[in-house]
Amino acid sequence: MTLPAELAGLLPTLVGVVLLLAVVVTVLRGYRTQHPFAPAFALLRGILQLAAISLILSGIINDPLWVGVGLLVMFAAAVGTVTRRIGFSRAHLVRVASAMALGVIVTLSIVFATGAIEFSPRYVLAIGGIIIGNAMSIATLSGRRFSEAVGDHWDEVEGWLALGATPRQSSRDLARRAVYFAMIPSTDQTKTTGLVTLPGAFVGAIFGGASPLEAGRFQIVVLAGILCAGSIAAVTLLHLISPVTQKPVP
Repeated sequence: MTLPAELAGLLPTLVGVVLLLAVVVTVLRGYRTQHPFAPAFALLRGILQLAAISLILSGIINDPLWVGVGLLVMFAAAVGTVTRRIGFSRAHLVRVASAMALGVIVTLSIVFATGAIEFSPRYVLAIGGIIIGNAMSIATLSGRRFSEAVGDHWDEVEGWLALGATPRQSSRDLARRAVYFAMIPSTDQTKTTGLVTLPGAFVGAIFGGASPLEAGRFQIVVLAGILCAGSIAAVTLLHLISPVTQKPVP
């Protein structure tokens, strides 16, 4: 197929995406939410990043060294995103990196050491990228939920401190609740898989020629890995940031 023909084939996709974004912006602007164009800019950025990574992956997907470099870049970007979301500081950067690294390393070690997924560069890249991305989301949710909870319940935290509780003890229940709420989206996604949604990894494997049974096996490992990495990252992060001695700045 010639390049002009390929570009012409993309036209319906482009029209569909533009219309979907127009609906998003119209709805958000109509409701006067903050930053109504943020989703559109996010998608544009995603398109550019996917185009770049598609070109890069075609050359590195079977090279262990470059797969490792790719995962490190993903991890660094994820750590930076979480740190910005919960309040950037050097201390937060170190704590986020430590929490996410622990979650990702434990999860990938179990997945490949048990043989649940074949240990090869392409699978390491695929599973690693999914695990890193979801651990990022769960860490962000837990960190932001905790900061907001401490701010909303600062009188309660101060009361515990006045009674002699340590900074960690005074916010322990808030940290536990933050982890619980951060895990809800992934838990619900897992509960409704195959009933409400067909996850991307499953659909992608089917389109790639895998049997439904093999695709299902792959997706189950992915879902279990997301829960594992997310729970470790969230608990570790809040364990590191939960000793609070002053009210967080909004």
